[in-house]
Amino acid sequence: WSEHSLTCKPDFICSYGGGPPRFGGNRGGGGGKFGNPGDRLRKKQWNLDELPKFEKNFYQQHSDVARKAPQEVEQYRRSKTITVKGRECPNPITKFHEANFPSYVMDVINKQNWTEPTPIQAQGWPLALSGKDMVGIAQTGSGKTLSYLLPAIVHINHQPFLERGDGPICLVLAPTRELAQQVQQVAAEYGRASRLKSTCIYGGICIATPGRLIDFLESGKTNLRRCTYLVLDEADRMLDMGFEPQIRKIVDQIRPDRQTLMWSATWPKEVRQLAEDFLKDYVQINIGALQLSANHNILQIVDVCSDGEKENKLIRLLEEIMSEKENKTIIFVETKRRCDDLTRRMRRDGWPAMGIHGDKSQQERDWVLNEFKFGKAPILIATDVASRGLDVEDVKFVINFDYPNNSEDYIHRIGRTARSQKTGTAYTFFTPNNMRQASDLVSVLREANQAINPKLLQMAEDRGGKSSW
Repeated sequence: WSEHSLTCKPDFICSYGGGPPRFGGNRGGGGGKFGNPGDRLRKKQWNLDELPKFEKNFYQQHSDVARKAPQEVEQYRRSKTITVKGRECPNPITKFHEANFPSYVMDVINKQNWTEPTPIQAQGWPLALSGKDMVGIAQTGSGKTLSYLLPAIVHINHQPFLERGDGPICLVLAPTRELAQQVQQVAAEYGRASRLKSTCIYGGICIATPGRLIDFLESGKTNLRRCTYLVLDEADRMLDMGFEPQIRKIVDQIRPDRQTLMWSATWPKEVRQLAEDFLKDYVQINIGALQLSANHNILQIVDVCSDGEKENKLIRLLEEIMSEKENKTIIFVETKRRCDDLTRRMRRDGWPAMGIHGDKSQQERDWVLNEFKFGKAPILIATDVASRGLDVEDVKFVINFDYPNNSEDYIHRIGRTARSQKTGTAYTFFTPNNMRQASDLVSVLREANQAINPKLLQMAEDRGGKSSW
């Protein structure tokens, strides 16, 4: 990378490919005859006394925020269902100007015509800007990308210029190509307005999936010596996909006095363990109900049926949906083969459907997503590769053709609709094969005040009401 222009291949900015075949595509695992990803990386021994010092606390509390009485702060947190755990958490902000962002960040925010920060931004920005390690638990679509990217831009602008051979200052690890691309688009939009134009983004932030980044690190194409701001986005999903060994190898390459921000939609014990291992004296903020919960703006309808009935029911449902003015629909299926078969059959019958799954090339996935985004193919059939990080604003319907393996994935799938305070509808086909998930699904529906299908209640009772997770 050249010193100031930092012209570099796009892969250095946002590397989200699956890597060569020995990495097992974009999933964890991998291995094969060449060994496991990261085998050639050695854990770095850091001597903090010898490392250049760096600043990470850039938060200047606005006088309006400082003046707020503790009762006022608590009232705001209660009204936005913000829960805070940990020491020395700054007060939340309630208006954008209270974040005291530099003008080059505020200019872009002002152009968006937003009325107020989302809850995760209101509490997350003061925390991230103050340099503390943090965990943010919030549903997808809650504004978390800007919660870590805007403080990242401020952090980068306060560090010395990158020299030739330096790697990124900020690293964002994400589970899928789609999420990595989405984060990159937001980073580019906000970075363009920075004083360093796009330099701070293209030289300063690397957005990557773990397997792909390890490929670059092992081949010596980049390094993490200068990385002082680490983001683990959708940590629960990365663990689901088997990325934990790669994440640990990557974190071993980063200085231990970095700032680490971890984001997750759920808080299972595996994610808690990762936080304990990677974060120091962290503050956890939770937005929404502490138990597993779905977005209340989604109408959830569960159809209890047999496997053989699903296809006819799907067609009848789509006939209704396609007569609506707003009809963008995602249909989730369990396997790549089911995705291809269903797409083929629907297209043969004249439905404007396209499929997306992990075995399709990046070029094809991009093209399919574009056709879907712009309404040329309003029906998208997808495996769980698209259940997170697929950020299309106007999806009105989600159909679970196959019920997922766990309640967390159900919540992420249906969360593709009702983004940014909009409303949406989720239809779910639930078969006797899914019976062990019945009581979990009943709990999610109850929490969101949804009508519950009596057949589903009966299934949950037949299972003795035992939870499967």
